[in-house]
Amino acid sequence: MKIIRRKGTIAAVGIILLIVIITTIACWHGIGTLFASGKYDNEQNMVETIMDKTATPGVAIVSSKQGKSEFKVYGYADVDQKKQVTEESLFELGSTTKAFTALAIILLQEEGALAYSDYISDYLPWFAPTYKGEKTKISINQLLAHTSGIPSWSIRLIPEGIAEGMLGTTIHKISDIALDTYPGTEHLYATVNYDILAMIIEQVTGISYQDYVTQHILVPLGMTDSYFSTGQEKKPDQLTQGYRVFFGKSLAYNAPRYYGNIAAGYLVTNIKDLEHWINAQMGISDVPDNLKNAIQQSHEVDIRAAGYEAKNQYYSFGWNNDRVNRVISHSGSNPNYSSQVIIDLERQEAVFALANLNSTAPSLIAKNKYEQMNGNPMHNFKYDDSYIIIDLVSSFLVLLAAIGITLKVIKLTGVKNQNIIDENARRRKRIRARITLLFRALLLVVVLIWPYLLNYNYNMISVWMSYSVLLSMGLAAISCMLSIILACINCSCLKKSCYKLID
Repeated sequence: MKIIRRKGTIAAVGIILLIVIITTIACWHGIGTLFASGKYDNEQNMVETIMDKTATPGVAIVSSKQGKSEFKVYGYADVDQKKQVTEESLFELGSTTKAFTALAIILLQEEGALAYSDYISDYLPWFAPTYKGEKTKISINQLLAHTSGIPSWSIRLIPEGIAEGMLGTTIHKISDIALDTYPGTEHLYATVNYDILAMIIEQVTGISYQDYVTQHILVPLGMTDSYFSTGQEKKPDQLTQGYRVFFGKSLAYNAPRYYGNIAAGYLVTNIKDLEHWINAQMGISDVPDNLKNAIQQSHEVDIRAAGYEAKNQYYSFGWNNDRVNRVISHSGSNPNYSSQVIIDLERQEAVFALANLNSTAPSLIAKNKYEQMNGNPMHNFKYDDSYIIIDLVSSFLVLLAAIGITLKVIKLTGVKNQNIIDENARRRKRIRARITLLFRALLLVVVLIWPYLLNYNYNMISVWMSYSVLLSMGLAAISCMLSIILACINCSCLKKSCYKLID
């Protein structure tokens, strides 16, 4: 008996050590770079430090100061192919696309094709959301400011697909949605607001959203490399490979396509084209008069219609707008890309950063670059990248779950038939087994349903989060089920002849 117990213990320790070693090796780079101090004495060191800490493969930056532009590129457009990022490398913008959509609405308003006060139902009669059970109406300016009341979690209702009718399918899917707040009363960021705007653009113009924006904004600005990703176009050689984080490292990731979300996040561009965009915002480039006037209007804030974010901070026309300092900005995230733009209209300074991973890297880099342009010190990484933190926590949970599963499997293989004669011992064992059974059953339920408690679902997690999240959930569920099986075996002590585990 002692020999068997000793062999089982040695096997358990060996398996656990192997799991710990494998997991540590997999996460070592991520752990090491995350907690290393890094360097922030110049721009290059700052960018490379942040890229290491966020596991970001490639970054492209364009900055402009009083009309003088500068391009900087770092890392890989494709890691496997050792393809470097260049000025021509293309990235998906994510939500920084919204300013282009808002600009299209302004152009149509200036032409008299629509008014900001118009309701969605004026163009889409079947669109009938409710608030507290009563049908209500949402206006165009409420969509622009994210004050429609449409909940933020509505992003999970956007269906995957690249068919031409996906925009209409998306809007129909939320047409009767229950609003979180009454329209016009509170700022609540919901990406689908801008998809509805795209649908209105198509109804007013009779052409596709992407064709209208291309003809009236991209081409006049000279953004000839830019296009909207529908999933139907042929990918150009300049398109960077997108990535997602896993065990502290970046893995190539071809994310699902959501044509229904095109107006809120799927403009593809490079820093050469974005130079035209940021200079146009600052009024230091040759732009057609109607477009120039529309751009200037997009910087104006009507506090009666804008979304209030904080003191002197408003959301208006696809921009986070600081009215006092006259600084507009926006961040963008797609499942495998991210971006950040900051434009100081007063000083005529701007920076736009792009990355081929969904992380806070572009935001941290752009903010530090902006501080540097104004003679201020750059800030250290503050460990606030939620995607990296979630990945590291999930990786640690994977380790714990794997160890737990190993121990439970070893226990299960050590079951033998044994009589427990003492009634008090049987009663105590029965109580402990039932408590364990109840606790593990509840934990299993929590593991399985927590995404829905946060208004997520498994599809959102699989698309937006690290693979380690799903892996940790799966292993935790298996661990709980094994614990339930063990508890059920122990509950068999209700019988005189019962099972007991080898200690």
